[in-house]
Amino acid sequence: MSFFKKLKEKITFQTESVSEKFKEGLTKTRDSFSGKVNDLVARYRKVDEDFFEELEEILIGADVGVNTVMELIDELRMEVKRRNIQDPREVQAVISEKLVEIYEAGEDISPRINMQDEGLTVILVVGVNGVGKTTSIGKLSNKLKQDGKKVLLAAGDTFRAGAIEQLEVWGERVGVDVIKQSSGSDPAAVMFDAIQAAKARNVDVLLCDTAGRLQNKVNLMKELEKVKRVIEREVQGAPHEVLLVLDATTGQNALSQAKIFSEVTNVSGIILTKLDGTAKGGIVLAIRNELKIPVKFVGLGEKVEDLQEFNAEQYVYGLFADMVDKEVVE
Repeated sequence: MSFFKKLKEKITFQTESVSEKFKEGLTKTRDSFSGKVNDLVARYRKVDEDFFEELEEILIGADVGVNTVMELIDELRMEVKRRNIQDPREVQAVISEKLVEIYEAGEDISPRINMQDEGLTVILVVGVNGVGKTTSIGKLSNKLKQDGKKVLLAAGDTFRAGAIEQLEVWGERVGVDVIKQSSGSDPAAVMFDAIQAAKARNVDVLLCDTAGRLQNKVNLMKELEKVKRVIEREVQGAPHEVLLVLDATTGQNALSQAKIFSEVTNVSGIILTKLDGTAKGGIVLAIRNELKIPVKFVGLGEKVEDLQEFNAEQYVYGLFADMVDKEVVE
C-alpha cells in the first residue's frame, strides 16, 4: 500500500472535521508548495541532481529551514537510490513520508498538555506582542473548558495598554474568570494572587499571560524569570508547561524568537498562530527539527474552535491533500 493511502487510512481514524480543518487551514501553503512540486514533477522525466536542486529551492521557499532542507534532501537521495525510483511522480509520496519522519524523530512529542493527575496545572504562556498570545490563551481556555476542566486566567501582561482588558473580554466570551491587578502592577504579584485564587477555588488549570516587549529583551527576560520563580515557589513542579506563541506568518523570525525565549524559560511547546494565513507553513518542521521543541497547537482560522492540537500526519495531509485524495479515489 502506498504512503498516501496509509496516510489517509490513519487520519480516517481521527475525526473528519479535524482533517478538514488542517486541509482548509493549510490551503495557502498547499497551493504554493504542492503546486511547485507538481510543476517540478511534470517537467522532469527522471530523478537527477537538477531535480533535487530545484526541490531544495522549493522547500527553502516554504520556510522549512536550510538545515532541515539539507537533511531532508540527503535522506530523499538515499531513499530514491535504495528504492531505485526513476519516475519523479513517485518522489512525492517519499517527500511526505520523510516530512512525517522528520517531525516525529527523537524524543516523545505528544501534543497533549502535561496535565497533573491531582491538583493544579499551571501553564505559562510567553511570546512577543502581536503574535496572538492573548487570543491563543482565550481559545486554549475554551478548549480546556470543553474537556471538562475548571480554568482560571492570570492577567500577567500588566505593561501593554489594553492587555488586561483584552484578556477579560476573552474570559467573558468563554466563561472563565480572570485574576488581575491594575495596569503597571508587578506581574509576579499577579501570579501570586492567581495561584492563591486557583487553590482556593479548586481550579484544574491556571493559564498565565505574560509581558512580551522584545525591544527591551534583557528586562523582559528578567521579568519572565521572576514570574517563573514565584510559580515554582508556590506550586511544586510548576510551571507544568511553558507554551511559546509564535506567528507562522513571520517565518524564520519566529525561529529566532523561539531561540531567545528558550534560553530563559525552558519552553516545552509551541502554539503556532495564523498558520492559515501563510504560504510558508514549512516553519512547523524547522521549529521541530532545529529547536527540538514540539508544536503543540496550531491556529487554523479565526474562530474560537480553530486552535487545534498539532498532528504530524494531519499536517502532511494538509500539505498534500489533493494528491492524497486523488490517489485514494483511484
